[in-house]
Amino acid sequence: MLTLGTILYVSLLLINAMAVLSEDRFLAKIGWSSVQNPNAGYGYTQQQDAGVKVRLINLISAVRTLMRIPLIGLNLVIIVYELILGG
Repeated sequence: MLTLGTILYVSLLLINAMAVLSEDRFLAKIGWSSVQNPNAGYGYTQQQDAGVKVRLINLISAVRTLMRIPLIGLNLVIIVYELILGG
C-alpha cells in the first residue's frame, strides 16, 4: 500500500541515488556532465527554454552539491528508526 512513509523512503532512496552518481565515471560517459564550455567565461548565460536533459543535469548537480550533508543526517535517522522500531 502507498503510505506517507513509503513515499518518504522512495524519495530518500532516489535522492541518495542522485547524490552518489560519479560525474567522471558515469555521467560524463553518457554525455550528462555538468561541466560547461570552458570558453564561455563568466558572461555565460543559459537559454530560457532549456531542455529536459539540461534540467536533469542541473538537478543532479544541485542534489550532489546541496544535499550531501543533510543526506548523512537523514540516512542516520532512518537507520536508527529502522533498528529501534523495525518498521
